[in-house]
Amino acid sequence: MNFPILSTLIFLPLISSLFIFLSKSKTNNFGVISISLFGSIATFFLSLFLWYSLDTSIPDFQFVEDQSWINNFIKFKLGIDGISILFIVLTTFITPICIVSCINSVRIRVKEFLIAILILETFMIGVFCSLDLVIFYLFFEAGLIPMFLIIGVWGGPRRVYSAFKFFLFTLLGSVLMLVAIIVIYWITGTTDITQIYEIKIPKEYQNLLWLAFLSSFAVKMPMWPVHTWLPDAHVEAPTAGSVILAAILLKMAGYGFLRFSIPMFPNASEFFTPLIYTLSIIAIIYTSLVALMQDDMKKLIAYSSVAHMGYVTLGIFTLTKQGIEGSIYQMISHGLISAALFLCVGVVYDRLHSRMISNYGGLVNYLPKYSFLFLVFALAALGLPGTSGFLGEFLVLTGTFQKSYLAAMLATFGVVLGAAYMLWLTKRVIFGSTNNSEIKKINDVNKSELIMLTVLAFFIIFFGFYPMPLMETFDISINSLIDNYQNDLNANQL
Repeated sequence: MNFPILSTLIFLPLISSLFIFLSKSKTNNFGVISISLFGSIATFFLSLFLWYSLDTSIPDFQFVEDQSWINNFIKFKLGIDGISILFIVLTTFITPICIVSCINSVRIRVKEFLIAILILETFMIGVFCSLDLVIFYLFFEAGLIPMFLIIGVWGGPRRVYSAFKFFLFTLLGSVLMLVAIIVIYWITGTTDITQIYEIKIPKEYQNLLWLAFLSSFAVKMPMWPVHTWLPDAHVEAPTAGSVILAAILLKMAGYGFLRFSIPMFPNASEFFTPLIYTLSIIAIIYTSLVALMQDDMKKLIAYSSVAHMGYVTLGIFTLTKQGIEGSIYQMISHGLISAALFLCVGVVYDRLHSRMISNYGGLVNYLPKYSFLFLVFALAALGLPGTSGFLGEFLVLTGTFQKSYLAAMLATFGVVLGAAYMLWLTKRVIFGSTNNSEIKKINDVNKSELIMLTVLAFFIIFFGFYPMPLMETFDISINSLIDNYQNDLNANQL
């Protein structure tokens, strides 16, 4: 294909944001929302076409675009495989939902808010398309700017503190990764990922380089103990910001482990696997216990995200097919479920302006549609069979049992804790007695809210019963990743 489809996909949201910027209307929110919605939906359909056109029978990168910049030091090289395409589709699917959600939640500077969302979408898609370390780093870090503004301008009372905490944590975590990229260029003479895979980084450099990349990915994931920025960011961010943060931005780190840490540093990945197991288990159990103690709905869901990301890192570093399949499926599933849960919190927050669990109760009596959808998402979050949340955790645990019975047993205990805090949340918010008289006056979900939540519920249940569209897409890429990893290990041991 001669048409630069990946560049078009990346920059289409940016072009849409330019149209919004040039729009002279300052009061007609419907106009700018329509432009942004049209641009984001067009991007989504283009990503679906890309998914449909991808040849899932070969592991090679496809639709490759390669242009050299600055005397070949930087290559604007793009390409996708069966792993990256799913994250691209997830990104383009979630973005229109975020734009629709701002109809009810964003009251000021709607035009600027939509520009920030679309620019952020460009950077997120760029991360998943990049085949050059420098371009990846630029997209990876550039996403901090619009997210910083989304939290800092449209967030809650402590938005400035949370925005700076988010920015500084993630920026400082990535400084070492930048140093590592420079060292890799010094060793290999290139920042092209495909060439680095072939050249092979010497064993003596791998441990330090792996730790440098971990410093960035651990914060972004986030892994314990560098997770403390996430609850603050979620609590203060507007609904759309929380949705993007949980559904997409956290997944960049998991994608980074699969794209860089394992294939470029196989010996280091094997050496540090016990460390990842330990941090993952602590994240699963500790943050689940913390979630049980929360009285803020957003904080509870934020801590649950840290626990679910613990399963992702655990599955990735089992370096088994089931474990990696489960981690990818878990990331896609969590993207849908966490988005839905944060939207549910946004629905009641827009009506009562409170996230405190104690201010709710008995919603099923007054908001039956909302209560039914909330229950679906809560059950999916705890991993109920028949929802997408079950399969990812099941595969991760299956892969972990092959490597470590102890780690698998402790991770399984985390599933029990997950059920405890989600059922406890549901009981206090949806059922029980109504202590707040204001609840009796609020309306059930409106049309736009019902469409958003119903679409998410459909895909959560659909992929719970029929995972094959996702599994068939990344199957050959995972096989190739594991085979190359084993071959590199064997070669270094000779």
